[in-house]
Amino acid sequence: MSCKLLMGNEAIALGAIHAGVNVVTGYPGTPSTEVLETVAKNNPGDIYVEWSVNEKSAMEVAAGAAYAGARSMVTMKQVGLNVASDPLMSLEYVGVKGGMVVMVADDPGPISSQTEQDTRHFARFSKLPVFDPSSPEEAYRMIGEAFDYSEKYGTPVLFRPTTRICHGCASVELMEGRREHQPEGFVKDTSRWVIFPKLSYQNHLKIEKRQGVMGEDFSAYPRNRLTGEGRKGIAAGGVSYAYACEALKDCGQPYRMFKVATPYPFPEKLALEFLKGLDEVLVVEELDPVIERELTYLCGKHHLPVKIRGKLTGDMPQAGENTVELVKAAAAGFLGFAAEENAPVTPPPLPVRPPVLCAGCPHRASFYAVKQAMKGKKAVFSGDIGCYTLGNAQPLDMVDTCLCMGAGVTVAQGLHRVEPDTVNFAFIGDSTFFHTGIPGVINAVYNETDFVLIVLDNSTTAMTGHQPHPGTGKTMMGEISQKIDIEGLLRAIGVQCVVKANPLELQEAKDAVLKAVAHKGVSAVIFEAPCIAVTKPAPLLQVDKDKCTGCKRCIRELGCPALAVEGGKAFIEPSLCYGCTFCAQVCPFDAIGGMEQ
Repeated sequence: MSCKLLMGNEAIALGAIHAGVNVVTGYPGTPSTEVLETVAKNNPGDIYVEWSVNEKSAMEVAAGAAYAGARSMVTMKQVGLNVASDPLMSLEYVGVKGGMVVMVADDPGPISSQTEQDTRHFARFSKLPVFDPSSPEEAYRMIGEAFDYSEKYGTPVLFRPTTRICHGCASVELMEGRREHQPEGFVKDTSRWVIFPKLSYQNHLKIEKRQGVMGEDFSAYPRNRLTGEGRKGIAAGGVSYAYACEALKDCGQPYRMFKVATPYPFPEKLALEFLKGLDEVLVVEELDPVIERELTYLCGKHHLPVKIRGKLTGDMPQAGENTVELVKAAAAGFLGFAAEENAPVTPPPLPVRPPVLCAGCPHRASFYAVKQAMKGKKAVFSGDIGCYTLGNAQPLDMVDTCLCMGAGVTVAQGLHRVEPDTVNFAFIGDSTFFHTGIPGVINAVYNETDFVLIVLDNSTTAMTGHQPHPGTGKTMMGEISQKIDIEGLLRAIGVQCVVKANPLELQEAKDAVLKAVAHKGVSAVIFEAPCIAVTKPAPLLQVDKDKCTGCKRCIRELGCPALAVEGGKAFIEPSLCYGCTFCAQVCPFDAIGGMEQ
């Protein structure tokens, strides 16, 4: 065996490769993205890897591979599971032949998500087993075990690391070799693979019967375990188990520990063994009181006089991440030990730095052009999920709504139906347009809705790390593919007014917006300018101090991080400037120009 420092997502990917995964699909989303990227990077040559157009497509491709006996894995973040839930719910009734792992990364905090939803609820909802690793090291080995359980029971399984597992690093002992998994191939059987009401009914009965069997099986699963002795117990799952171990290592008090690695189906037999003889239990988990409710239910079912404490009783926070310090404070009160001998020194508060669009980002120019074109007009700007959500920040203030991926396109249509005298815009990125934007545009064309679609095409999936998408002409396998032309697609679905413009050319961009607004029905502006992270910087800009009057218009209207005030006049920080020239176009005194190289 060799030992290697790995990020949790890298560990999951290498564990899947070792387990013989044949097909990996997914859609990028923090904190899950690096799993698929690591599989692609370490592909021994016989694994098919793709960034799918969205999570629903990814789920269905992985399901088809599992129908044919392949080991497949699909990756996404927790909100991506909402998109994939339609096929997932039916897939549980149909089942799989090859092992299929649905890797869903939850985001307590939330750190980079719209919601703090807990995928363990989806496990119960869909009646799928769920594995909850407590460390990168455990995730590396557990992913292979998840494949084994999937094949044993003929069902997809959920694998639920959280952000601190995904992005935490640890030294992981890598197993030698790789399990070779040869798919049998698809065997036609309409009584198995074609979902009809009668088959669903019959399979539902089998699924319900299987839950108890799997619960018994999980009670013997070695990653669910009991340690310690005492009249009080600590139950923990996921990364919270690691926090609890760290917080309690020197507490000096007796306690019994229950580590829950498979919260559903719940290992009832092992849980009853844990509860026997206890007076009370503190449950430590993220995000919702899933383990807490299971233990409370068992105490009621078996008439056990054990008090279960946690989120429902106010002993643990009901939202946000856990930390070692938080767990230690809760456990100290529960077990009766001093949390800290010496009060820690409180550091000064850090300055508040809200996220902003990068210096030179073409999205800033796109928002500004629309804002200038709509001066004095009644307009609403519906946004979407991506870098461009940051267009809501001052001074741009150009995102009035943001719900979920693709929703800006359809929310704008709903707003129009209530206020037809308002110009409704929907901003959407190129990757999100392919993800879930297209059906909304078709809906508008079909229902003859007046609104303006603004496609912010920066030639990449920028927010999640610059992954390829159907408009880039490149696949995750490194192959050159046919580019999907956004303009051609819009015209094909009936959008008659489609205007292209470079957002970094202010007058051109404003003219494009005004042309689209003048059109009756659905119109679209495609702002094309590559993300600064995938292009080389142009010659940098500087301020001519003699011409600058200190009006601060460039700063007040654009909010570019490269712009500042020095000595009462505008100043461009050269380490941040990308030479986009947009501030030079906004300056009314021609005080900004190219820097001599």
